[in-house]
Amino acid sequence: MPAYKEKDGTWSSSFHYTDWTGANKRKHKRKFKTKKQALDYEAEFKLAARADMSMKLKNFVTIYFSDKANELKVRSKKNKEYMIQAYLIPFFGEKPMNEITAADIIAWQNEVQSSNNFSASYLRMLQNQLTALFTHAERIYGLKDNPCKRVKKMGNSDDRSLNFWTIEEYSKFIDTFEIGSMHHLMFEILFWTGIREGELLALTMNDIDLALQKLNINKTFYRLEGEDIITSPKTKNSIRTIDLPTFLVKEIQSYLEKLYRFPSDERLFAISDRALQMLMKRHIQKAGVKNIRVHDLRHSHCAYLIHQGVQPLIIKERLGHKDIKVTLNTYGHLYPSEQRKVASLLDNLQSERGNQ
Repeated sequence: MPAYKEKDGTWSSSFHYTDWTGANKRKHKRKFKTKKQALDYEAEFKLAARADMSMKLKNFVTIYFSDKANELKVRSKKNKEYMIQAYLIPFFGEKPMNEITAADIIAWQNEVQSSNNFSASYLRMLQNQLTALFTHAERIYGLKDNPCKRVKKMGNSDDRSLNFWTIEEYSKFIDTFEIGSMHHLMFEILFWTGIREGELLALTMNDIDLALQKLNINKTFYRLEGEDIITSPKTKNSIRTIDLPTFLVKEIQSYLEKLYRFPSDERLFAISDRALQMLMKRHIQKAGVKNIRVHDLRHSHCAYLIHQGVQPLIIKERLGHKDIKVTLNTYGHLYPSEQRKVASLLDNLQSERGNQ
């Protein structure tokens, strides 16, 4: 009895199905308003259960997140879910996976770009969510035609308009804080180490080796729906040890000496990421410098190192990038061109030949 009417007038669906492993199972669901809804539920559920690519995209999304359950961090999952629900499901949700065409994707791109004032990097993030769904369907569930492969990606992940401060701008900003205060030290660590804000807010006394002048990055902090969460860093490469300049070690040591019997495994900076952002905004106004985000202090650190002639591989290790490509794709344009040096070298060689 696939669909039957209950005494209260609603419809129920009860049926056997075969899941993707070949196992025979039974499913029961109540409270449908009509018989058609109950039958439609059965049909779509059976497609999803055996991962049939004629299932609707909105149902494949459920399978996708189930498969990625142990891979995605809570925050990443929330962000992906929001983008998919807000910008993919309304357009593609009712379409079968194997019927979505390259033309459909182009139409979606045009709609998203014309209806929203999104940055190039956010457009690329939306595109990546759609591509991830189809790539997973192709690799794991045998989708024969991946339409994302035939469409030019919208947006641009290579954002060359990086926001960062010069050392002069940072000096104006940091001078608005009381020297030796917790707030002063937080921004000193961010600027002079280039660590991420979540990595800063997860720091404990156990992570700081004053004798060896090293900072151990092994976790990250964020607040999600009112709950404080400490988890492993962004990537395996984010677990790293950073050498600290002597002046910063002295600042940290001076601050730690003020903390009487402070637990060595407690967070040193017990504020949220949002509170840190608001604090920065207030002091930007006081300093009269251009507005940047907390994360842009990481860019500022990198720009300063580049200006000092530090090579990309060293910066990669310090920032905890996955590979050198990430560093070069993000910051490569900040390095001065070597082409002028080559031209000057050739001029000098030609001049020497002429003097012979």
